[in-house]
Amino acid sequence: MFQKIVIPTTLAILILFINQCNQKEKISALEVSPVQELPVKLEHPIPAPLMVPNPVSSDKSKKGGGIRVFAHQYPKSLNYYLEQFSTTAEIFKMQFESLASYHPITLEPIPHLASDWSISPDKKTFIFHIDKNAKWSDGKPVTAHDVLFTFNLIMNPANNTAIFRIGLGRFEVPVVIDDFTISFTAKKVHWNNFDEVASGFFILPKHYFEGKEFNKINDEFPVVSGPYKIAEAKQNRYIRMRRRGDYWQKEYPFVKNRYNFDEIFFKVYNEEPIAFQAMLKGDIDLFPSYRAATWVNEAKGEKFDKFWILKNRIFNYKPIGFQGWALNMRRPIFSDRRVRKAIAYLINRKTMIEKFAYNEYEATNSYYPDYYLGENEKLNPNEKINFNPEAARALLKEAGWKPNSNGVLEKDGKEFEITILDRDKSTEKYFTFFMEDAKKVGIKAKIESTDLAGWSARMDKFDFDLTWTAWGGGVFKDPEQMWYSKYANETGQHNYPGFENKKVDELIEEQKSIFDVYKRNSIVKEIDKIIYKEHPYILLWHLSNTRIIYWNRFGMPDNPLGKYSGEAFAIEYWWFDKDKNSELDKSISTNVPMKEVPLEMRYTTK
Repeated sequence: MFQKIVIPTTLAILILFINQCNQKEKISALEVSPVQELPVKLEHPIPAPLMVPNPVSSDKSKKGGGIRVFAHQYPKSLNYYLEQFSTTAEIFKMQFESLASYHPITLEPIPHLASDWSISPDKKTFIFHIDKNAKWSDGKPVTAHDVLFTFNLIMNPANNTAIFRIGLGRFEVPVVIDDFTISFTAKKVHWNNFDEVASGFFILPKHYFEGKEFNKINDEFPVVSGPYKIAEAKQNRYIRMRRRGDYWQKEYPFVKNRYNFDEIFFKVYNEEPIAFQAMLKGDIDLFPSYRAATWVNEAKGEKFDKFWILKNRIFNYKPIGFQGWALNMRRPIFSDRRVRKAIAYLINRKTMIEKFAYNEYEATNSYYPDYYLGENEKLNPNEKINFNPEAARALLKEAGWKPNSNGVLEKDGKEFEITILDRDKSTEKYFTFFMEDAKKVGIKAKIESTDLAGWSARMDKFDFDLTWTAWGGGVFKDPEQMWYSKYANETGQHNYPGFENKKVDELIEEQKSIFDVYKRNSIVKEIDKIIYKEHPYILLWHLSNTRIIYWNRFGMPDNPLGKYSGEAFAIEYWWFDKDKNSELDKSISTNVPMKEVPLEMRYTTK
């Protein structure tokens, strides 16, 4: 016989409380409705290069599930032709495609919207044949007329597409030979002409965009050709991408193990510390770590010790760009090279790297830092500008700036006063640190804060004194967009400082007709030396690896970020692993660690 035991109410509550304390909070995966897979009838042969598996993908991948990705700030537009912010580029390229792509290992061109092409002996004419399997999401075929329409749209000066007119402006208006064949003829030979028309611009559907005011199309793209569509976008909150179950290329062997997530949820947080707290709570799955403080000080604790959350530092061959403070040389105060160099002497990079960045970075002394990594650093001919207030004072004095009765530098009756345009609270401490040293030599500086959209609008008009900006690197260096004099004062271009130099222009012209990448690199190094001496930017530091933090519920290829990619690789090649997610749930509930994962990963060949 069993005896009924009555537990007093207060004791029952206490036991319940203790049990709840001993249970780990379940961190749920993103729940999404499965994408309906629709049959795709291939009526035409698959191009031979796409009949083989993609070497950086995994045949273990599975379709389904979702991933929530930290997106740093909401761009002013999700139309890549109007805004070149990294998140915009990522989202746009998931929806619209180029005529060709590049092999992820060899970097040789491979088919995409075009099944094949031919190049004339004089390297000036390129004829592309559109893959007749290619379809828009509304079922209409992708045609040569769409390609011509996109070209004309970009070249229309009424559209805010100036940066793309640099490359496409090297061509005559393309000629439609038939519905699926189009010919591009360049006005002059240029090593990058093929890339410009093959992979440098993304084809838009004529039947949707024709007649619309392109500058106002920011986040509505109902007709696409790519593997994803925007399902929902909430300003300053998130962008939700939904995989297309009828994507025209999904059965191509080269594509089959890519685009695995049914939904990709870009979650927007203007401040990384707040975003990281959301990550710890399970509201974000993949967190690219841009702040050293997050990586070093905050990415630790039980969830990391038990491998529920993983932090990986990944080394591969991803090109490295540069970041720095752009000085607006159109402003009289920064028109003098001596003044710009003086500002460089007032940036205590060593202390900033130690104090704010925990020695995570290396000082950058080139606009193309991946030329001088590791052992090659000693080959860098550029002078290293170290913190030296006395040298700054001497240069400012030489340039005519002298202290007035208030101790503020003055020239021609005007005080040395600048406004720093800032769009990210995490960078404010660096500016404040600089301002303290600048004040000691007589410079008045203040910070004006804005968001990304406001910053982009200001930069389009070059409306700034000094600002922080960062640029990605390319495998093949093309200095024209950023450094050619003729773009120094054209609205919407990327020559932010307003740099003009006759010798640099001559070298840019010289490298255009050189197809040998090593010879081109030699010229770019010469360009780099000239630019560096002029100090249009105050160069800061760079990181030679990619830092990512993520919940341990995903499968990935052997090389998690491929050979040349950064964190964007994850949303294209990773997948939601149901078994691993179950292991994660079990590990959290039982408080037993998951399998250890190494902190560092390096690209390896099979």
